[in-house]
Amino acid sequence: MKKLFTICLFFSCSLAIAQVQFKSGKNGFTNFLTQNTIYPQFSKDNCIQGTVNISFKLNAQGKVYFSKVSKGILSDLDQEALRLIRMSSGKWQVPAGYDTTVSIVAPVNFKLQGYNCEGKSNEAVQEAIRNYQAEEALTNSVINFYKNIDQAKPGQEVQIIAIKNQLGIDDEYLEDRIQMGLKKIKQGDKQGACEDFLFVKYMGSKIADDYLAKYCK
Repeated sequence: MKKLFTICLFFSCSLAIAQVQFKSGKNGFTNFLTQNTIYPQFSKDNCIQGTVNISFKLNAQGKVYFSKVSKGILSDLDQEALRLIRMSSGKWQVPAGYDTTVSIVAPVNFKLQGYNCEGKSNEAVQEAIRNYQAEEALTNSVINFYKNIDQAKPGQEVQIIAIKNQLGIDDEYLEDRIQMGLKKIKQGDKQGACEDFLFVKYMGSKIADDYLAKYCK
């Protein structure tokens, strides 16, 4: 059975904002989502689905100059929805006299099909989300350590390595993160790719250094 995921977007906006259109036509944004969404691995593995609300603003050229998660799932789906809106920058057509200070709210709905998620209980999904938040806090402690490694105390890295092992952040994981970054480069999402490469760097690895030098100056 072919495994699929679907991503839907609906606009909640005023009449004035409703005049904003995707440059490639009526189905342009839907096609854009289909072509560019990378369903985050943690949420895919744990059957986490749902709606992420992204609030964003467009300038007169149809570029996204501000975006934030206004209501999230508190998993890696939040960042993927935000990334998609950020990638849509410049692909919007706005009418003359458009109020560039007004926010558009875009609920992005993530749904998995064919991943044996039908029997997954809500309790199990919520437990996975709690685990994600706990892991994110530990990951941030690793990032902060390597960002400030010059200030590290003797023996502290041993504890950080233990946290990385606990999180399953090994060479294979970091290589997968680099491949994800390279995929984003092909999509034109330089910022997202550089975030992946920086993540690898701040896990104490040098394997992303060449990509950082090439794409993220």
